[in-house]
Amino acid sequence: MKYSFVIPCYQSENTIGTVVDEIEDVTNKEKINEYEIILVNDHSPDNVWGSIQRLAKENKNIVGINLSKNFGQHAALMAGYAATRGDYIVSLDDDGQSPIDELNKLIQEFESGKDVVYAYFDDIKQKQYRKMGTTIATKMSQKLLGAPKDFKGSSFYVAKRFVIEEIIKYNNSFPYLLGLVLRVTRNIGYVSTQ
Repeated sequence: MKYSFVIPCYQSENTIGTVVDEIEDVTNKEKINEYEIILVNDHSPDNVWGSIQRLAKENKNIVGINLSKNFGQHAALMAGYAATRGDYIVSLDDDGQSPIDELNKLIQEFESGKDVVYAYFDDIKQKQYRKMGTTIATKMSQKLLGAPKDFKGSSFYVAKRFVIEEIIKYNNSFPYLLGLVLRVTRNIGYVSTQ
């Protein structure tokens, strides 16, 4: 097993199938034969769990995890990470906003020796209040966690197995993934995506 794609799912009953199709397209195009897709239902109020069950029944590479309550995106990712078997763990969103067709750009940077590679967007399509929140979170991460001054990240990234194994040792209800990544490594790369 080489790749594990981990996707936290919340209110994505109508989009998760498209995201899975996009992953399938990329794995076929890039000739990735060994992979798994871990879909984590973060106790979504829609029927995303029904969609996950249907997708898992249709595709042997899909694993579904159903959380008992809403724990939040980072905790849902942690649950997915605990179930992974791949050497490369790819995290992405459930709404189709992660440009999975640009995975090869992340992998090229990753294979240059990085432990984690984040995608970033030159033009972030967010409402003004969300951009301000992102800016504040980045500044706090730099000040409190020692995040690199040039840190550019998103929810679309690739990490090596050893990073994920260290991250999932964290035993707290409210994980902050960037903080956990920085506890393990500073060998981080960034790739601009559309």
